[in-house]
Amino acid sequence: MQIGIVGLPNVGKSTLFNALTKTKGAQAENYPFCTIDPNIGVVEVPDERMQKITEVVKPQKVIPTTIEFVDIAGLVKGAHEGEGLGNQFLSHIRNCDAIAEVVRVFENRDIIHVHGEVNPQDDVSTIEMELVLADMHTVQKRLNKTKSSAKSGDKKMIAEAEFLEKLDKHLCGGNKAISYDLSDEEAEIMQELHLLTNKPFLYIANVNEEDIADFNAEEAKAKMGLKPEEIVIPVSAKLEEELVELGDEEGKEFLSSLGLEKSGLDLLIQAAYRKLDLRTYFTAGEKEVRAWTIPAGALAPQAAGVIHTDFEKGFIKVEVAFWEDLVKYGGEQGAKEKGLLRVEGKEYEVKDGDVCHFRFNV
Repeated sequence: MQIGIVGLPNVGKSTLFNALTKTKGAQAENYPFCTIDPNIGVVEVPDERMQKITEVVKPQKVIPTTIEFVDIAGLVKGAHEGEGLGNQFLSHIRNCDAIAEVVRVFENRDIIHVHGEVNPQDDVSTIEMELVLADMHTVQKRLNKTKSSAKSGDKKMIAEAEFLEKLDKHLCGGNKAISYDLSDEEAEIMQELHLLTNKPFLYIANVNEEDIADFNAEEAKAKMGLKPEEIVIPVSAKLEEELVELGDEEGKEFLSSLGLEKSGLDLLIQAAYRKLDLRTYFTAGEKEVRAWTIPAGALAPQAAGVIHTDFEKGFIKVEVAFWEDLVKYGGEQGAKEKGLLRVEGKEYEVKDGDVCHFRFNV
């Protein structure tokens, strides 16, 4: 899974990226466009269930699932036309699975705001309009090409041109592509376009460290002009930066002292999984315990295919136990003795937290 981090200059994107990825890879200076090339960092997905499975199974190695974060330079008005090298930056996030938009909520006169004052609603509007305008350019370019092909009377090209005209009108209204109601045929074309606004959005409210424990999501959404169903994650980039310097136990104590249970990274990852409707299952044996990410509703053969395409093609059955049962009864054998290790076939929908052992023919 890849998440693109966007926002105006000086909203804390690069500071947050460095903290999330525990690196110093992104420049974080008090001036616009200090980031030029995209910064890419891979982060292990924290999962307490995996730790507990590992304590029981005692494998030779543990392999968590990962998320890739892509931090691009701050966007400004006119980015879709190349202002501030916007076009170049936007190309780096076209293939991301989701967009995390960092919005500055904190006040600090020492840190320059590109528009002169902190206004979360205006900031969200600026970023999203630039993304919509960039998508309009992509759609119109494809539409001109399709119209030319449709002159031959090709029914497929005529239908595509009609769809692109409707989509262009939808975007012209300031709407994101993801809110367009697609038919199955249109969905295929939409996927080919790699539109920036045809992705789930998450909003990161960058707040002062002292305000994070009392963060009110509904108030933040109102400040940002967001709909009630949107997901807003409170993060203090400064706090996350401090956490990087601490060990796991010290970090937990530090968060606890602030009245927090989870770090911003944990909250962001959990929100991304919810927004993308993803699930995690595990494989566990003496050689390794490993986490795998699948879409909700994936059947056993599809889940097996995440490991290797041969597993899906030659799928026979899956032996499955829920992770809590495996831990409670000391492993696979204990779960089996309690009747909690099941054998399932091709129609089994793999659940979040399942521990699976696939059987297949090569």
